Amino acid sequence: QLQASGGGLVQPGGSLRLSCAASGSIDSIDGMAWYRQAPGKERELVASIADGGVSGRKTYSDSVQGRFTVSRDTGKNMWFLQMNRLKPEDTAVYYCKADQITVWSGRKYLRVWGQGTLVTVSS
Repeated sequence: QLQASGGGLVQPGGSLRLSCAASGSIDSIDGMAWYRQAPGKERELVASIADGGVSGRKTYSDSVQGRFTVSRDTGKNMWFLQMNRLKPEDTAVYYCKADQITVWSGRKYLRVWGQGTLVTVSS
């Protein structure tokens, strides 16, 4: 199970940090990512960390490049999205997603989504 948190109301130019926590007897998590969905729009990929431990390759959408930073804490099975210089167009429900979660029994869960956290950027 994934739990996203950290959303809220922030003024333009402000910052927020989103967190995604994975619970359960987890052995490994591959392909951590953040998506968002604005009202009336399709869900889009915001940022992701490819496989490869703490220093996995990070990618960002053009719209957030240079403002958002994705990171992970492998020891705590968590990943984060630091959002700086927020704009009204960043308003959306943000979802965390894992491509694959492997638990200690060896069972693998594919394409696991968190429940979403609302970010509203408004003055």
